[in-house]
Amino acid sequence: MTSILRLPHAFKLVASALVLALQSQAYAAEAPPAEVHLDYAYYSPVSLVLKHFGWLEQALPQSKVSWVFSQGSNRSLEYLNSGGVDFASSASLSAVLARANGSPIKSVYVYSRAEWTALVVGKNSPLQSVADLKGKKIAATKGTDPYLFTLRALQQAKLSKDDVELLHLQHPDGRIALEKGDVDAWAGLDPHMAASEIQAGSRLLYRNKDFNSYGVVSVTERYAKEHPEAIKTVLGAYEKAREWSLKNPDQLAQLVATESGLPLDVARLQLSRTDLSNPRLTEQDTTASKAAAPILVSEELVRRGTDVGQVIDQLIDPSYADAVVVKP
Repeated sequence: MTSILRLPHAFKLVASALVLALQSQAYAAEAPPAEVHLDYAYYSPVSLVLKHFGWLEQALPQSKVSWVFSQGSNRSLEYLNSGGVDFASSASLSAVLARANGSPIKSVYVYSRAEWTALVVGKNSPLQSVADLKGKKIAATKGTDPYLFTLRALQQAKLSKDDVELLHLQHPDGRIALEKGDVDAWAGLDPHMAASEIQAGSRLLYRNKDFNSYGVVSVTERYAKEHPEAIKTVLGAYEKAREWSLKNPDQLAQLVATESGLPLDVARLQLSRTDLSNPRLTEQDTTASKAAAPILVSEELVRRGTDVGQVIDQLIDPSYADAVVVKP
């Protein structure tokens, strides 16, 4: 009889133990990571602000924050896949390409919506249209938004990559090749593109804002599973940097100029083509990415049989940004 009377008390003890165990697991899951690695890039002004002011270091005082410079989406995603960074800044379509080819990543934030790429020709170039590029040399960084922009522009002009000679140069090297006359055109990327316009008189041969994909911050699926709160903390710091950027456009231009080593008028031209107003991933973003997907299939940039639409649905995860972005 005594043991029966004690059963409720025993249940309470077991329940308490379970609660404590769950709390301990939750605490372990929420503990900040020992280190956080991020990239920063001239094509992502908000990342420059975040790095400059040290707001993430303040938000994660128990973590060692390390920064890695990225020259383009391809390098950024390579760093993410190799573990060199935990947060990677790339063009959204480049992230789609990476995910479609086996990289288990998720895009969690929009750092900008910029017209950051166009097809650029030299000051004295006789070329007047994309169709004129047939048989010509084009510098483009494979796996980046400018590269994919080039393929879409060629397709629209009823050309393919086989109709031109693509030289896979990093963005700064592509600019140099154009200005030296080693290539006929270059798939430019700001701020290098803006610098070439102002400093060398280069001309934008073809612009199409709809062919520019937006910029995203991505993480691996494993990191998202292990450090969901760290992601929110990082995005919260990004938000602080984005809001500062919107309120201080002159200081932002000066910071971009200082970090990139380029003149202030170059930074201002870059920022005039950069929209920082909406960091949340939306249904429209999913639709835009899917509209660009056919080029990945037709140019055999993804593995045969890949359902790119499904890849995009798996890639884009708005929940983290939704948790930290203050809705207007």
